[in-house]
Amino acid sequence: MGQTAKTEPVSAGQPSALADADGEPQLISGGHLVAKALKAEGVDVIFTLCGGHIIDIYDGCVDEGIDVIDVRHEQVAAHAADGYARVTGKPGCAVVTAGPGTTDAVTGVANALRAESPMLLIGGQGALSQHKMGSLQDLPHVDMMAPITKFSASVPATERAADIVSMAFRECYHGAPGPSFLEIPRDVLDAKVPLEKARIPRAGAYRASTRSAGDPEAIERLADLVVHAEKPCVLLGSQVWTCRATDAAIEFVRTLNVPAFMNGSGRGTLAPKDPHHLQLARRYAFQNADLIIIVGTPFDFRMGYGKRLSTDATVVQIDLDYRTVGKNRDVDLGIVGDAGLVLSSVTQATSGRVDNGAVSRKAWLEELRAVENQAYEKRLPRQHSDANPIDPYRLVHEINEFLTPDSLYIGDGGDIVTFSGQVVQPKSPGHWMDPGPLGTLGVGVPFVMAAKYARPEKEVVCLFGDGAFSLTGWDFETLVRFNLPFVGIIGNNSSMNQIRYGQIQKYGEGRGRVGNTLGDVPYSEFAKMLGGYGEEVRDPADIRPALERARESGKPSLINVWVDPEVYAPGTMNQTMYK
Repeated sequence: MGQTAKTEPVSAGQPSALADADGEPQLISGGHLVAKALKAEGVDVIFTLCGGHIIDIYDGCVDEGIDVIDVRHEQVAAHAADGYARVTGKPGCAVVTAGPGTTDAVTGVANALRAESPMLLIGGQGALSQHKMGSLQDLPHVDMMAPITKFSASVPATERAADIVSMAFRECYHGAPGPSFLEIPRDVLDAKVPLEKARIPRAGAYRASTRSAGDPEAIERLADLVVHAEKPCVLLGSQVWTCRATDAAIEFVRTLNVPAFMNGSGRGTLAPKDPHHLQLARRYAFQNADLIIIVGTPFDFRMGYGKRLSTDATVVQIDLDYRTVGKNRDVDLGIVGDAGLVLSSVTQATSGRVDNGAVSRKAWLEELRAVENQAYEKRLPRQHSDANPIDPYRLVHEINEFLTPDSLYIGDGGDIVTFSGQVVQPKSPGHWMDPGPLGTLGVGVPFVMAAKYARPEKEVVCLFGDGAFSLTGWDFETLVRFNLPFVGIIGNNSSMNQIRYGQIQKYGEGRGRVGNTLGDVPYSEFAKMLGGYGEEVRDPADIRPALERARESGKPSLINVWVDPEVYAPGTMNQTMYK
């Protein structure tokens, strides 16, 4: 999909790769060693913004057949690398220049850390020969990146370049996945060394499997708890998708008849009509269940730091990271391991002791379904509202109805995406993307970029808040330039409404518009200016036809929907993000 030429990669393992035609040792630059290491890891694209410190990596990528997607802001490059990892299950890679190039990428790296997304950021650095002399864009990048990465280091010598790149990737998968950072001084990157002196790890030969099925005794104990529980429920979190554990989760839920809720990237594990799929009854279930199993989700603000779970319930937590289990709330049983292997092991452990009567749970499922239906019916009039300005519930309802099983949905915003979290339900696993627990605005365009590049056969649909889109929206041009079509919707209320509501509650209406009011921007015209498709929508009846036309256009699109600025999501009004 990129614009760079592809050539056959040079093999470092063949004798011809070690010497030229005259028998002289073959020399290789640091940038080409980096590209070989990226290729060995399975990286097929880098997201980047050019700089003099890093261009030898580009030259290496061309030789290795790695695409180069150049963006307009380094934050976009880092977010796109994060998004690529989430979509593909392979690590993403962003390459940026030194100084402001690296600092611009900090937000994307921090977001990947909180979202447990494996990516490598490579940053430039001044030459070692100019160390501490005040070279162009010199900053202590390694020290700055250390708190928000799993590994942060500088490449000290050209012959070590590939080796340390592979080391950084290995660290991405230590415990729960996350980002790594490498800086490469300019003279280290540009220098050439004999190929025979450089260690280039072979693909698949330098990382051990990180998949663990958990403590066998704990597996047996959980199997016993599930079989004998009267009112169990399970929350399938982002690690279910990270571990590609969809099939294991479905088998667990169906075999043991456990009602399931999903959050983060775990959304879509069960289809919306699945009898075990629940969404709106979660609070009720957490207060009334006798067994609560939390899979791949920390007890952070999204879980009320664990306080939303009944104190009378038996609580089990399954996570890739030992440090997460039992953090903020005591658990009765903690299991560290791969979500798929753990759930499969529990399902297998129940074989032979599952009695149909013990796991029928018909009354419990009916009880939860009644709560679910009541909440849905209460909200339904809002979803069909003909109000003008448009009720945000109507907008997200139309989007939900528009999605197909092949539509990959991305949410980027505050209040408007809070609405969508209640209504929009992906139809397939791995078809939901949101910023994650850092709550970063501006991920939408780079996530679209990564998703459409990695999965060109998929329809990508993204809902933006107008404030969120403005942060990284100029890279809409990059989507046009690389022919990455998507259906974009902006819920436009000319405000940062999630913050506005809090200010009104604290300081009154008279100060409710301080620092949070935006201009009335016709974003459809912005899309057209950059070569995409755009429409303005003010009547709710026009939403679906506009979405259909955007789909048919085959272009990057923005449907600018004017929503009521005086309507707020329940999560915003409860200020749950701060509780």
